Amino acid sequence: MAESTTNMEIPGLSKNARTVLEKRYLKRDTEGKILETPADMFRRVAEAIAVADRSFDKKADTKALAQKFYDLMTSFEFLPNSPTLMNAGRELGQLSACFVLPVGDSMEDIFDAVKYTALIHKSGGGTGFSFSRLRPANDVVRSTSGISSGPISFMRVFDAATETIKQGGTRRGANMGILRVDHPDIMDFIMCKDDQKHLNNFNISVGLTEAFMEAVEKDAEYDLRNPRDGKPCGKLNARKVFSRIVKQAWKNGEPGIIFLDRLNRDNPTPKAGEIESTNPCGEQPLLPYESCNLGSINLGKMVKDGEVDWKRLKEVVRLGVHFLDNVIEVNNYPLPQINETTRSNRKVGLGVMGWADMLILLGIPYSSAEAIALGEKVMRFINDEGHAYSRELAASRGTFPNFEGSIYDRPGEGPIRNATVTTIAPTGTISIIANASSGVEPLFAVSYVRQVLDKNILVEVNPIFEEIARQRGFFSEELMQKIAQHGTVHDIAEVPEDVRKVFVTAHDITPEDHIEMQAAFQKYTDNAVSKTVNFANNATIEDVEKVYRLAYKLECKGVTIYRDGSRDEQVLSTGAKEEKEKVVHTDEKRAVKRDRPKALKGWTYQMQTGCGPLYVTVNEDKAGLFELFTTMGKAGGCAASQCEAIGRMVSLAWRSGVQARQVIKQLLGISCHLPAGFGDNKVLSCADAVAKAIQAHMQAEGYDIGLEATAPERGACPECGGIVEHEGGCAVCHVCGYSECA
Repeated sequence: MAESTTNMEIPGLSKNARTVLEKRYLKRDTEGKILETPADMFRRVAEAIAVADRSFDKKADTKALAQKFYDLMTSFEFLPNSPTLMNAGRELGQLSACFVLPVGDSMEDIFDAVKYTALIHKSGGGTGFSFSRLRPANDVVRSTSGISSGPISFMRVFDAATETIKQGGTRRGANMGILRVDHPDIMDFIMCKDDQKHLNNFNISVGLTEAFMEAVEKDAEYDLRNPRDGKPCGKLNARKVFSRIVKQAWKNGEPGIIFLDRLNRDNPTPKAGEIESTNPCGEQPLLPYESCNLGSINLGKMVKDGEVDWKRLKEVVRLGVHFLDNVIEVNNYPLPQINETTRSNRKVGLGVMGWADMLILLGIPYSSAEAIALGEKVMRFINDEGHAYSRELAASRGTFPNFEGSIYDRPGEGPIRNATVTTIAPTGTISIIANASSGVEPLFAVSYVRQVLDKNILVEVNPIFEEIARQRGFFSEELMQKIAQHGTVHDIAEVPEDVRKVFVTAHDITPEDHIEMQAAFQKYTDNAVSKTVNFANNATIEDVEKVYRLAYKLECKGVTIYRDGSRDEQVLSTGAKEEKEKVVHTDEKRAVKRDRPKALKGWTYQMQTGCGPLYVTVNEDKAGLFELFTTMGKAGGCAASQCEAIGRMVSLAWRSGVQARQVIKQLLGISCHLPAGFGDNKVLSCADAVAKAIQAHMQAEGYDIGLEATAPERGACPECGGIVEHEGGCAVCHVCGYSECA
């Protein structure tokens, strides 16, 4: 590699992007020393992907193509999914993020799938499964004259295997677990993550059918079918099942829903098999033993002189499809079955990021009819141009092997290289590298505060907003800090009204706006659209149901929702309920320590931490919260002593009149090297566990802790302390790139 390349700086590479690349992507030696610069990495990837052209033309100018790919990535106009950036041109060579594995109804099939899962996670991929083929719990097993334990028990085996691979220090894996709504164990499945203490390496979704949704509309019963023989084995009221799904999603974000019949209606290769599952974030439906590689166009870079640059967008689409088709050729697949199925269908998923940036640059509010119309127009253009270029590739490289009998094998269609071309994924870390908004989501914040390792507080500002603020003369550090406290400019008078109008965040728009935007992009996307529908903490169950029904009406293929701050800890022992006045201490001028009475009422909460179970006991006197005790599940050690110290200090604070919400704010989000759990219920440290136990107690007992105490809390990154945002069913840190799904 040329010396000039090694020392080259990439224009526009942000500080956060450099942090993410150094922490997660750049090649290191056995001692952890970084061996390449960001420019080296992009050159490595470009050259490794370009060389695939030689498979079709021995005289292909791969050097020139590699330069085009390099320019495409270093201009941040397009980036492939993370495994490609990490592994292209390296020994591992596994370049795909998305996999689906079958789970058959036998011990051999189940444990083969567990083994294959471990191999995929070790190589950096995530896996999706349908457990719908497994016979229900307590069903007969003729070979042993016993009874089956059911899908959920086997899901725990997959979960444990994933946890073991994670603990091995490799790139973390994630799973999607799907069960058909007509499976006899569906109600247990819907409730399987109710306490958020199990299956923490899984996102779960219920596979809904058209027949089920019709029964929901009619408030009718529908048939359950035993997968062992396909025969009816009972009935449930569809509306009651749907209501339970909605209630659980409202409670903690799971399960999501996937419209299975719609996935198979658009299955491009029905003769090759039925689609049963998707990847962990839900946007990529795949056949059993199939993988897909994804890449995203940065729409924020596709604006020129206040207009969409359609000419450049077409060029980037063509290069993106070329790049992704080449990935299939050079990819080192973790299993021979995956190699065969993937090459037989050659699915690629070209998507977008920077959609919110494009709208801002064009002066279009995210929650407007104009934005919906432009979303349809942009995605239709990308889909049409992507398919057109895939047809050009078919002319020189041939169609995908399963072309015969596919949806393209009919009059008026003609040869095409790839069974699917477009997918909208949650872009997570690659949007940080590109300094772009994620996927088709609105901005997650205009400005926010983060604490760095030296305890300094830094204010991060959206780069487009900062540029506009400086140009128009209303920029100030004080204003940026004020915005960071609010997270939005919606009610900030110092920001001009026309600027406020376009700089909207995820919580500035309605859940219906989220769904309408998802539907706009879904209309012209081959696969599916990953999109999180954000709800305020005070949203009702009825609000969630309304959005689910709207998603069905607007032809979405699935829904993931997240209600801000939703979680639930279980009370293990509860004192007898008595009517008493709940007191929130507001007199902070007088700090008079209350004496301890001989008897107090207490509630004990079990919190799972990285050091084991932590039991947090909250005691009250007649005036309210009085003292807190902690007990570690395993006695002794530094963690136990620190927890005891936290308990003593919290008790002293409460007895001296300090507000409980202030205690929560001080402890919440503190992280250590041993976090526990997954998703919204992740416990970052023992201090974080104590805060969450107090918060759960206050909510359960009817205290008014004030929304301001919890509204800004999105969870803290366990690695850098940055804000964690929920995207497509996954939690992603926008500072260092940490992701629970990748």
